[in-house]
Amino acid sequence: MVRNKNSRSSTLKIADSQMASSKDLTPLDDPADSDIPAPELQTTGQGQLGFPDRVYLLASIIFQNNHLEKPAAHRLVNYGKESGIPLPDFKDEEMQRTAYGLAFNTLKYQELLEDIMIDSYFYPTQPIPDDQMGLVAVMLYDFQDRKFLPRECLGEEEIIQEVRDVENCLLRFKTKLAASLARCRIKHNLLSIECILPESVKTKQERSSSLPLYTWVNTLKSSLDEVQSVLRSAGFSQVKSIGQLGGQSFCQDPHCGDILVFPAQLKAQLYSTKLLSDHKLIIQDKSCSLGPKAVCSVLPEEGDVLMVGCFSDLTVCHIASLIAEKHKTNCKNLPTVYVCVSDRTDAQREDLQQAISAMGCKNVKLIPGVFESLDGGDKRLQKVRVILLTPKCSVSAVSNPVEFILQENGDPDLLQDLSQGSIAQSKLEALVAQQRKDIDHALKFPKVLAVVYSTCSSYPEENEEVVSRALEQAKASSEQEEEPKQANYRLSPSVFSSPNNAEGPEETDPFFMLEPSEQSNGCFLAVLTREPEPVVIETPQEVLARANAKGILDRINSNEPTRKELHGHTNRMKKAARVRTSQPHLSVCIQSKHQQTKGSNSTSLCQEFTNRRWSSQGKPKSLRLQTVKNTVSSPFASSKQESSCSSSLKPENSKPTKSITPVFNTTTTTTTSVHPAPPPSTPVARPRRALQEVLKPVVLVLPPVHFPNFFPPQHSRTGFSPSFNYKWRGPGQTVPLSRSSGGLSKDVVKSRPLF
Repeated sequence: MVRNKNSRSSTLKIADSQMASSKDLTPLDDPADSDIPAPELQTTGQGQLGFPDRVYLLASIIFQNNHLEKPAAHRLVNYGKESGIPLPDFKDEEMQRTAYGLAFNTLKYQELLEDIMIDSYFYPTQPIPDDQMGLVAVMLYDFQDRKFLPRECLGEEEIIQEVRDVENCLLRFKTKLAASLARCRIKHNLLSIECILPESVKTKQERSSSLPLYTWVNTLKSSLDEVQSVLRSAGFSQVKSIGQLGGQSFCQDPHCGDILVFPAQLKAQLYSTKLLSDHKLIIQDKSCSLGPKAVCSVLPEEGDVLMVGCFSDLTVCHIASLIAEKHKTNCKNLPTVYVCVSDRTDAQREDLQQAISAMGCKNVKLIPGVFESLDGGDKRLQKVRVILLTPKCSVSAVSNPVEFILQENGDPDLLQDLSQGSIAQSKLEALVAQQRKDIDHALKFPKVLAVVYSTCSSYPEENEEVVSRALEQAKASSEQEEEPKQANYRLSPSVFSSPNNAEGPEETDPFFMLEPSEQSNGCFLAVLTREPEPVVIETPQEVLARANAKGILDRINSNEPTRKELHGHTNRMKKAARVRTSQPHLSVCIQSKHQQTKGSNSTSLCQEFTNRRWSSQGKPKSLRLQTVKNTVSSPFASSKQESSCSSSLKPENSKPTKSITPVFNTTTTTTTSVHPAPPPSTPVARPRRALQEVLKPVVLVLPPVHFPNFFPPQHSRTGFSPSFNYKWRGPGQTVPLSRSSGGLSKDVVKSRPLF
């Protein structure tokens, strides 16, 4: 027997040409674009026998790409060497779902079908090429599922000769195939062929038949109240829980208020309400709706969202809808939803754009770059505060993996593992490695406040272990670096409350795990939020040590006044200047022509008068009198003697611009001068200096002083210092002073003794 190895490619080309040239064929419309219930394809066990030829051909390609390849020593049936055959475009979603479902069921019973083909001698005796054995396996499964009855063909149906040839061969071997199946059931003691499946596969198969229909309300097109009103007018009744669903009823989901749940058989009736066709009600699995709900619960008012991983167009639109509902009072400034689409083809990106437009989303932007190439410096992501990470996972917590993979842009390569109830260790390790890379990179964005990690896996390696490892690694990295670039994150409590009538995690559990059941598929959810900056409580010793290291304590124990004292001193100086400018100027210039003692007496008189004058006007604290003794002059010095007494008022920390020192050309000269304190030895710690006001020198002019019976009267002239002639007096005598209208009090100046 010779088998043609290259007949599959030619058959596909012929089938495509026949499909294109057929004028009588009317492809099935997309149910979402039709106002009437979509016609069902021929499904096994539902009263109709068989499927169209096109479905068998597509299912055989899917089986050929995903079947279990056994070692040569244990291989019973050879399926050829072709793999990775590209799938032709599906005309509608229903045909695609049917073809994948048929291929998935064939994968589950691959070993049993091979035993039947060998035991009945079908494989050794029939001249069918090896690369068409996938088509034989697919059609044999459907043949035994309809009890080996002939297929009911529709009147106007596409005819694919390859399919018809294989069908004729199976019909000729119908009796032998049925007998071989009976022997296999007896051999393995099977009541039905489902009993040969692994227990986990049987459980999922039973759950998938009873899963309800989950939908969410698109608030961009309608509202929850409007949708409920339309449903009630269409004859639907609302119940309180999922367990009470039956007939034409619906209920709200206990976790998400915008999700409505229906019995699975009411899909056709929902299309009749036009809620689905008008995109007001969207059919999507519940496990895919929890992530968007968690994102909106932690999203700040002005924060954007970044979506990374494996998700459908519906998930993108759901997040945009929830954000619009949350910011309905400010629709002009909606947060942006950025979507990484690096793993999508051009056709898939175009489909996403069409879905976004059809749903009414206006705040979604696509990023074609790979997620690992993005960082916090990207200008587009400066306002991103939440990242939704839904990486590729094993989909092991989903009871209907075929429908889930097709709707959520999943990986079809997992179908073979899922058909056997477990994921190969090599595939699981590859998935976990990519999940670790994604979550580690997500935690490195400096402005992100939360990361929502969601999977549909039941393996701890993909769920808790990935999240815990990422948190530990981020913490260790921040502790090792002096200036940590990666902030610490912590697990936030579940954002969903556990329903009272269903098993669920406690509210204190940091992880949210929805176990697969007859009511819903399973999922895992973790919300990682950025920890706030720690509040450091320092002891007084630590505060002083830090201040000393910065040089703040350099002014302690120095003569420099504090900033408060400088400010008070400046105000007092301004007040003193205003008082002086309002009074008449006084000038004192005493010239001594006699002895040292008389010069000393005049200096004492000037000093005492000055002290009294300042005390009456409020002398600044920072000014003081200093007495400087000059060196003894030569006895041959000039006889001309001059004495002057002047003072200038300046701010404390400024040097005098002019110093007038009275000079007495006598044997001993004593000078009394008024000047500010010397500048501090330590410079000011702060470069900012207090405001300073430069004051003009004040000239004090004394009125004429009369000494009756001692000195002749002198004429006072305003503007220069008068001269006085002194005579010797006894040590106990006093000289009364009288003053004019200058405001001086009646003071009595006692003359000092000469020795």
